[in-house]
Amino acid sequence: MSDTPTRTVRTRFAPSPTGYLHIGGVRTALFSWLQARRHGGEFVLRIEDTDRARSTEEAIQVILDGMEWLGLRADEGPLYQTDRFDRYNEIAAQLLASGHAYHCYCTKEELDEMRAAQMARGEKPRYDGRCRDRKEPKPGVPPVLRFRNPDQGQVVVDDKVRGRVVFDNKELDDLVLLRSDGVPTYNYSVVVDDMDMGITHVVRGDDHLNNTPRQINVYHALGAEPPVFAHVPMILGPDGAKLSKRHGAVSVLQYRQEGYLPEALLNYLVRLGWSHGDQEIFSVDEMIELFDIGDVNKSASSFNPEKLLWLNQHYIKEAPPARLAAELQWQLERLGVECSRGPALEAVAEAFRERAKTMHEMAQAAIFFYQDFETYHEKAARQHLGAAAAEPLKQLMAGLEALEDWQAGPIHDIVQGVAEGLGLKMGKVAQPLRVAVSGGPVSPPIDVTVALLGKDKTLARLRHAVVVAASAGDCP
Repeated sequence: MSDTPTRTVRTRFAPSPTGYLHIGGVRTALFSWLQARRHGGEFVLRIEDTDRARSTEEAIQVILDGMEWLGLRADEGPLYQTDRFDRYNEIAAQLLASGHAYHCYCTKEELDEMRAAQMARGEKPRYDGRCRDRKEPKPGVPPVLRFRNPDQGQVVVDDKVRGRVVFDNKELDDLVLLRSDGVPTYNYSVVVDDMDMGITHVVRGDDHLNNTPRQINVYHALGAEPPVFAHVPMILGPDGAKLSKRHGAVSVLQYRQEGYLPEALLNYLVRLGWSHGDQEIFSVDEMIELFDIGDVNKSASSFNPEKLLWLNQHYIKEAPPARLAAELQWQLERLGVECSRGPALEAVAEAFRERAKTMHEMAQAAIFFYQDFETYHEKAARQHLGAAAAEPLKQLMAGLEALEDWQAGPIHDIVQGVAEGLGLKMGKVAQPLRVAVSGGPVSPPIDVTVALLGKDKTLARLRHAVVVAASAGDCP
């Protein structure tokens, strides 16, 4: 299902900085961004920060950093609602003058009583319009500004995901536009913003669907054309429950900290509710070419951490070394590792790419290239640095000390030669060498590991390992 818009497509992502940017929000941003890119349009980033008590600079920065890391760059913005209060007041005065809005002086106590009475009668609690025709202010009570919702007729939402949804106006109450302190409500400010910014397509979670008819009525009162709406279903946890922190509803930047590549996260999220045949792997260019918001499934999707990890491993294997090197450096620096004193990051990333599932895992495994270690992995040392390892390690040290061509091939020949000369299997020589130079039982191929580590560090660590093995006595 696809359509070609007649207007230049302008989409927006409008997060509220009252919490972290999690993957549900990121998927909405991705779908909005792709819809604009697919149709040669524009993508706007707007920060809905009118909740001054809960909005924080830290949360705003997380949004900006997250969008930058993911590569979802805006054509316009970030724009801030707190910069637009004069505009909200201007439009409010216009609605008041045209009779589409009115001042409401009901106190919280009056509203609570009204709703309690309605519920007691088995009615849906809603504002009953008692101030619609009020002419006189109530002394000492600052009013809110309410929208005069139509009493009759229907609002039809031709939703690109949900299909045709019909709402009766008589079921919609008169929403508050401006609170008593002059702060605009979400349902009001979002209309003014989208109208002023020329937004043609609004992609958002289906929890906003019930807000849409109210907003459409405000558009009509302003003589503006409503945008096309697409309400995407929520993301559920693997157990079918609402996505929570234990499922992965954490700040998107935590995924970077845990070592996920943005390419993997975007690929995973685009497939939550959208598909193109049986294809699983999508480059960003392919997403742009193939995605259309009308193809999104209306049912909820389940978050699968194993699938995301599988995709991440795929992208680590396929990414250019320079791309991996940048993320590896970021990870190592977070671990307090100085990367300039050691092998080239691209070469290290190339050595680890086949076995690393995350960049954090790669960084932890690569620390020994850049920092000396104080202790060996206990079990590995017990198994591979006993007395039997002393002679192989001595011969390796002698052979490597004499080696001038410090490359993986010649290093491999020396390891193989020591094994053959002593009548040992390769593992009985290579594994003690691995523990000696890396401190643990796992590393890239030993010849590659030693080549990357460099001659001076390798020999220094071998000398220490020979002492450890020689002092092990009869330990295996």
